[in-house]
Amino acid sequence: MFDFDLLTYDPDTPSFYGILVATLFSFFLSSLIAITYQITTVGLYRRAHFIQSIVLIGMVAALIMQAIGDSVARGLGILGALSIIRFRTAMEDPRNITFIFASLGVGIAAGVLGFTVALTGTLIFCLAAIILRFSPLSRQGNLVGDLRVRSLQPADNASVIEEQLGQYCAFHRLEQARHLDSEPPQRQLNYALRLRDDHRGEELADRLRGLHGVREVRLRLRHETGRL
Repeated sequence: MFDFDLLTYDPDTPSFYGILVATLFSFFLSSLIAITYQITTVGLYRRAHFIQSIVLIGMVAALIMQAIGDSVARGLGILGALSIIRFRTAMEDPRNITFIFASLGVGIAAGVLGFTVALTGTLIFCLAAIILRFSPLSRQGNLVGDLRVRSLQPADNASVIEEQLGQYCAFHRLEQARHLDSEPPQRQLNYALRLRDDHRGEELADRLRGLHGVREVRLRLRHETGRL
């Protein structure tokens, strides 16, 4: 493995320059990961403190690896110290956890002076994230919701409604169909759906309202992901 020996590097007693180089290198690579996250993340949940955490956690990992060195006793001691810390930050998006682990991996590699591994892994990870961002895998909308349509029974054609849903939704499913005791007779259809494009929800509602016999359309949308 092509790494820097930093002249007389001793993992049991790392020098000031060895620690400085490892920490700065992890800072640089973790920053690349954070910038990639900023570029490739779409939505309202790109919080500044989370992006900063991606950078800082890589530096912390590098420092921990420098402190451990080749000592098994130190490693067990740090593991025991970290086990008493309770991490209560909930990340409901698995993609965010992936970026945290990427930064940790870079910090660990830099901490043991595996600069080639850290640099190569960072470049490949960032390139893969950018490719996935602009691939068909990322074109699915993030908005899910509930749709309620009321229409006159004689003019109610579920196939026409579902044809419109097929044009605007990546997924839709009929949850409930109710026959209403009204004059004239009406039927209510409830759907669960996911939009293809987050910006076309109002357009879908307008198209459904324009169908013959439709009396009411209610569309409620929400983001599928949570806080981060």
